[in-house]
Amino acid sequence: MKLIGMLDSPYVRRVAVSARLMGVALEHESVSVFRHMDRFAAINPLIKAPTLICDDGGILMDSTLILDHVEAQALAARRLTPAGGAARQQALYRVGVALVAMEKAVQWYYEISLRPEAKRWDDWIARIRQQLQRAFELLEAALPAEGWFGGERPDAADVACAVAWRFTHFVLPGQLDLAHFPRIAAHSARAEALPEFIACPLE
Repeated sequence: MKLIGMLDSPYVRRVAVSARLMGVALEHESVSVFRHMDRFAAINPLIKAPTLICDDGGILMDSTLILDHVEAQALAARRLTPAGGAARQQALYRVGVALVAMEKAVQWYYEISLRPEAKRWDDWIARIRQQLQRAFELLEAALPAEGWFGGERPDAADVACAVAWRFTHFVLPGQLDLAHFPRIAAHSARAEALPEFIACPLE
């Protein structure tokens, strides 16, 4: 299987790190949806990252759908999403919150980096900022004082949370007060020190 996309996308990085944690081998090809549009379009005409080229040549897109497929290839003991019950529901909720953080960080970044200043809508940017802040507040409140959401090892929510946090501070430096999120900051530092994260650098 081949993962297509740049690791500066939180969605691509989420897939790359998760696959490594689950022991599922993915070949990674860095193709930009901006700089390499023709190349990307030849792989996936929708030009959406991440795209996964499956072993049979079929393609999948959207990080959550790709990871559903990748988890099916992993040994049960190494899967990142609990199989059922309350643990699965909680993990899915936390992943959803982290995905909101990713989405709002991307939207905010595009607003301030791609849209001409004269055409920016301040009320919309304020709303995005509030949603991003609230997503991280919810994750901060849910994180245990020590360890991972997943207990002794990271789960899907841990990966999504850490990737969202790192991406946000990479593209929006200084926009969130680190003092309000001590648990997430510590959680991110632990995650980024793992070999699976180091092997998939954002820069």
